[in-house]
Amino acid sequence: MQKFSQMPYERIDVEALKAKFTQLLDEFKAANDYPQAKEAFKKLEDLSTEMETGLSIAYVRNTIDTRDEFYDGEINFINQTMPGVSLMWQDFTKAFLDNPFLGEFEKEYGSMFIKNAKESLKLQKESAIPLQIKSSELEMEYQKAAAACTTTFMGEECNFYGLLKFMEDDDREVRKNAFKAWADLYASAAPTLDKVYIQLVDIRKQLAKELGFSDYIEMSYLSRGRYDYDKNDVERFRQQIVDVVVPVCVRLREEQRARIGVDKLHYYDENYMFTDGNAMPIGGQEELVAAASQMYRELSNETGEFFDFMTTYELFDLTTRPGKHLGGYCTSFPAYKAPFIFSNFNGTSADVDVLTHEAGHAFQAYVAMRCQEIEDNMGSTSEINEIHSMAMELFTYPWMEKFFGENADKYRYSHICDALFVLPYMCAVDEFQHRVFELEDASDPMVFRAIWHELEAKYMPWRDYDGNEFLEGGGFWMQKQHIFLYPFYYIDYALAQIAVFDLYGQMKSDHKGAWERYITLCRAGGSKGYFELLGLAGIRIPFEDGAVKAAVENLTDVIGK
Repeated sequence: MQKFSQMPYERIDVEALKAKFTQLLDEFKAANDYPQAKEAFKKLEDLSTEMETGLSIAYVRNTIDTRDEFYDGEINFINQTMPGVSLMWQDFTKAFLDNPFLGEFEKEYGSMFIKNAKESLKLQKESAIPLQIKSSELEMEYQKAAAACTTTFMGEECNFYGLLKFMEDDDREVRKNAFKAWADLYASAAPTLDKVYIQLVDIRKQLAKELGFSDYIEMSYLSRGRYDYDKNDVERFRQQIVDVVVPVCVRLREEQRARIGVDKLHYYDENYMFTDGNAMPIGGQEELVAAASQMYRELSNETGEFFDFMTTYELFDLTTRPGKHLGGYCTSFPAYKAPFIFSNFNGTSADVDVLTHEAGHAFQAYVAMRCQEIEDNMGSTSEINEIHSMAMELFTYPWMEKFFGENADKYRYSHICDALFVLPYMCAVDEFQHRVFELEDASDPMVFRAIWHELEAKYMPWRDYDGNEFLEGGGFWMQKQHIFLYPFYYIDYALAQIAVFDLYGQMKSDHKGAWERYITLCRAGGSKGYFELLGLAGIRIPFEDGAVKAAVENLTDVIGK
């Protein structure tokens, strides 16, 4: 296997792909027994794996530099052609579900991937292709607009992520000025982002109607594989967050205000936890990756092998720079059984979070790709996938001295606080999307801002923007890329975080047993449903009455009562 930089990329030859697909589909339909059907099935999966690997390589290289004209062109080509290719695969899905050996496939691979196949047919229709293409184009327009936003601050060219480190500075004036520069960037981009989002909402509503759903919310829940719960369960979960987590956050914010010695905690103070400075990582990318390598070798044989693989084949791109897509993610190149981690290091503790959170995703992909036989069973839905990542953050707590030295306890305290503080925000993002897609007319950006302003008061009553007109007016919603790119995803982080807090209680009483249950969950991938996978890890279902309260009580050793 080559290093990522050496991996070859070739544009998909759509006609050759279709010819090969047709040949293999005919073989599958002509199978006289299960072994023949399975052999054709595996060949079709190999064809899909090869295609998905090429798509993933193009996507990563495009996000590494959104100004690269070649990969920008490739992503445009992919967005234009993939909806049609997906319809081609739908023909196989129909043939698969009609084949006489379905029971034998289920016996060997489980029922979950058959359930996914059946439901996927509801999400594809030839007449919907133009809408899917338009949606992809608008998402690219958003990414380019966000990535193009830069400003010069204290002599340094910064994008949104580059400004965040200054918003943790010891000097309050620096934090305030960085916050103003950050807010001004969003205010300057707002007309473009508003326009793009209005169009996205309209296109997504049209798409749901074209596919026969009652609304886009119903379509999104199905597309995210939410078979075990519905929007009413999510609404009840959000209310548990309001009842249990918001009061804890209000207490912690007041303790923070007193600790850092300010009369009023403004937004630019929220990431400043200690008067002697936040816990900052020791060293840059090279030092942090070296520390992570040592940590993962000590954590377990499996994690050591995994991280050595990642470093050997340079399966990271971590440093922020102009033109690079915002945020962080983990993806994979299935033909190589290789995960890939993308991030924007900015010199704060968030850099270490990447080496635990995204590495948790990557670790799960690494082990599942080596123990699950079919691609559909390798990854689960996002509310499970985020358990893989968030749990790794807590399993690695004993090694934080490697990254923060004597400030490791400060990091652990801040990390737990941040995990709590973001829960109400996640719920606000989720409710915001529900309310936007329930609007009959979603064409006025001021309505979006009014909704967000109302939700901030409900979920984040401590939030104060120090008179910034744009943010006080409800503009903060647009800084969350999930709203544009991954609708209705964000609540999955909150569901996963509560599940991980439940697992944290197990870690404290039986660390070895908790790790074994975690490994079992990772290896299971998406071979079972949401509730069943939670059961494998001994985790309580977050929607149950009292589940959030019980999970948060596990944190008292760090944050007190």
